[in-house]
Amino acid sequence: MNMNCLLCGVGGQGTVLASKLLAQAAIDKGISVKTAETIGMAQRGGSVVSHVRIGNEIKAPMIPEGEADIIIGFEPGEVVRNLNYLKEGGTVVVNTKPVMPTTASLGLHYDGKEMIEYLQKQNINLIAVDGEKICKELGSSKALNVVLLGAAANSNELGITKEEIKKAIETKLNPKFLEMNIKALMATN
Repeated sequence: MNMNCLLCGVGGQGTVLASKLLAQAAIDKGISVKTAETIGMAQRGGSVVSHVRIGNEIKAPMIPEGEADIIIGFEPGEVVRNLNYLKEGGTVVVNTKPVMPTTASLGLHYDGKEMIEYLQKQNINLIAVDGEKICKELGSSKALNVVLLGAAANSNELGITKEEIKKAIETKLNPKFLEMNIKALMATN
């Protein structure tokens, strides 16, 4: 099995933790994993990109352009910015809620709708997730990363099941957060 997954969002959304959970799930299956992050000014709401490459034949951690099987996007504009990594006909799981960029303070308008419309016109398998609504139902906005992992597992593009991600959650997360994160994982069909 070889699989390339690019996770992208902005600082504070849990992108790096989601990549670690995905990598742990693959390791638990006995499959080699390579990962890399580009976090820039993540703590200030800047772009965050994580590369997760799963497969025993993978040599380098960075996904070449046009070779990602799936992009998990925590923010619509970040998906559009990183769409060049997706292979033709690949899958995008995207949270529909935008994060207002710092340029909004300059009077520019951004509600993410244009980005979702753009993605709908591409030759991709698009799975749009109302992560804000699901997180509100769960009672925590911090569960977005696991909600999106669950939606990505549903796509069958990861080669990793929800049950395997659940095991990684149980291994990597503080026990006091397990129940909420397992609910988040199972929140999408």
